[in-house]
Amino acid sequence: MTIAPEGSASPRNTTVLVTGIGGFLAGHIALQLLEQGYRVRGSLRHISRSDAIRDELGSHSDSGVAENLSFVRAYLDSDDGWAAAVKDCRYVIHTASPFPPGFPDNEYELIRTAHDGALRVLRAAHQAHVNRVVMTSSVAATNHGGGQAPFTEEHWTDPESPRATPYYKSKTLTEKAAWAFAREVGLDLAVINPSVILGPLLGTKIGTSVGLIHHLMSGHFKGIPRFGFSVVDVRDAADAHIRAMTNPAAGGQRFIVGGRFFWLKDLVAVLARSFPNHASQLPIREVPDDVVRDMAKSDPNARTIIHELGRDLSVSSAKARRILNWSSRPDEECIRASAQSLIDLGLIPVERAIQQA
Repeated sequence: MTIAPEGSASPRNTTVLVTGIGGFLAGHIALQLLEQGYRVRGSLRHISRSDAIRDELGSHSDSGVAENLSFVRAYLDSDDGWAAAVKDCRYVIHTASPFPPGFPDNEYELIRTAHDGALRVLRAAHQAHVNRVVMTSSVAATNHGGGQAPFTEEHWTDPESPRATPYYKSKTLTEKAAWAFAREVGLDLAVINPSVILGPLLGTKIGTSVGLIHHLMSGHFKGIPRFGFSVVDVRDAADAHIRAMTNPAAGGQRFIVGGRFFWLKDLVAVLARSFPNHASQLPIREVPDDVVRDMAKSDPNARTIIHELGRDLSVSSAKARRILNWSSRPDEECIRASAQSLIDLGLIPVERAIQQA
């Protein structure tokens, strides 16, 4: 459990704004905050989702935490609502950011929404005199520049590089803009840079990261590209945000949180061992790089990885472990937890599991 820093208010008297509370990571952050006794205000683009999210979070806790949960309508493309969202909040955890599968139709719109939306949140937080903002960035903002693995917080993605996809650009330019604004106005900012976030779903909405596990287990992959990434459990990523929120030493720092680097073939092997009834739906053969490059001409998902084929994108979380006293679950657990929640929620076709039994 996270402990509030010396001299601060107790959690039960502290309100935290969690932006984009309907998201995968944000939901887990909100749940952990509520279980620790904080009051949580969640921002939503569509306030009509509030009852469903309240029920969803409440169903994962035995302590009646939903009574300390409130909602406000505010979204990244508009100034409206953000002043009300941050009012009387001691902390802001800004997770909301677009994360499209594949290449977006409009790269500029993706970058503009992420960049301008973050500055709207930070500006409102500064005007409301919040104690600290914790912002979710990504290893997409560290791993695609001139550095070499294992990547650290000293590394930055080069947004002008051919390797910089629209998503990588959006995370890099947004984080750099956030740091520039924080320095300019004296805002206390900490940034978390997670690797690929996997783990248990709180509801039936499947995001981009767990969507990869869903596609693998649903037979959508006919082969395995030579592509890999570091993984982190969503519960551990959420814990890192809360630790950065309350740890005095975290101000002005960015923290990579990620575990083992998995080649996709190794991740598939974990799924095959752990869920043998679904193994026949998983891809077996590796796809040559030239085939992936040819596919990228028409497949936006292939296009996002062509510059990363065969590239080691491992990261170091030593700084988070040292300063935040952060720890993580065994690396394979988040992979298994993603798959198990998809099965439990009925999101993997039952008839396929029966046929393979």
